[in-house]
Amino acid sequence: MGVSRQRPRQVAETPTAARQFEFEVKRLANSLMFGADPSRFVGSGLEYAESRPYEPGDPVKSIDWRITARTGKPFVKQFEAVRQVPIYLVVDTSASMCLTSLTSPSHMTPRETKYAWAVRLAAALARAAQERLSPVGLLGAGSHELHIRPTLSKRVSLQWAHQLRTHDFSQHTRLSRSLETLAAVQKTSSLVLVLSDLQEDGVVGALEHLAVGHEAVTLWLEDPAERQLPARGYFRGREAETGRSFLLSRRTRYSKHESIRSALRDAGLEFLHLPIDEPVIPRLQHFLKHRKSLGHA
Repeated sequence: MGVSRQRPRQVAETPTAARQFEFEVKRLANSLMFGADPSRFVGSGLEYAESRPYEPGDPVKSIDWRITARTGKPFVKQFEAVRQVPIYLVVDTSASMCLTSLTSPSHMTPRETKYAWAVRLAAALARAAQERLSPVGLLGAGSHELHIRPTLSKRVSLQWAHQLRTHDFSQHTRLSRSLETLAAVQKTSSLVLVLSDLQEDGVVGALEHLAVGHEAVTLWLEDPAERQLPARGYFRGREAETGRSFLLSRRTRYSKHESIRSALRDAGLEFLHLPIDEPVIPRLQHFLKHRKSLGHA
């Protein structure tokens, strides 16, 4: 569902546009670089975790001489073992993501849509994760099946990113079903990043179910028309995916925005609200820097 007013024209892919996209993805990935995931296990990594009493067979080079000298008993250092957690990017490819209320002086540009932001951010997050040796997979959340298993190949990630850029803008939302499927088939605990406008009913419940066995993080993309309408009167709209017409008041739209936020909070789900008419990158950079596993929140 969506109340955005204009659909951007789909522009044919050109080599120049493809190269520009790849350049922007690399630059964005560099700005989003996050540290290795903190591990629950100790081993022979690089980050000091703790010291423990020496046991026969421990290497002499791991002895913690400072504590050994202070206690008179041999201790050895333990270090955090970096874990390579699989990452899944779930991108909402439904029609509501491709509509926008934003305008430019000349013509609509793809970057002004929630969908274009989702593709760009997904590609950059994939590259940043692969730089620190975390395999990345992709799951599309539209009518057409799109499932890429986690891989360290940047070439594969660029291929699906370009595939998403030539999206046909006509798919129905299948986000809840995609999340339920991922929760059922992905047995290894993974980090799942969902990029969506969360317009589908029941999606918060699906996210809550997924979060039982996985670390689920939602990047909630929102067009300004989805949270605020003219101060008075009614707004006539049409659902992007069904074509059904409806009347909407400002109060109704505000309630929808607040209901999504409240549902996410009540479910204890981790999310980042990203209005596309406000600076997106600084918000995401701050979020990744301070969350626990991408690099802290």
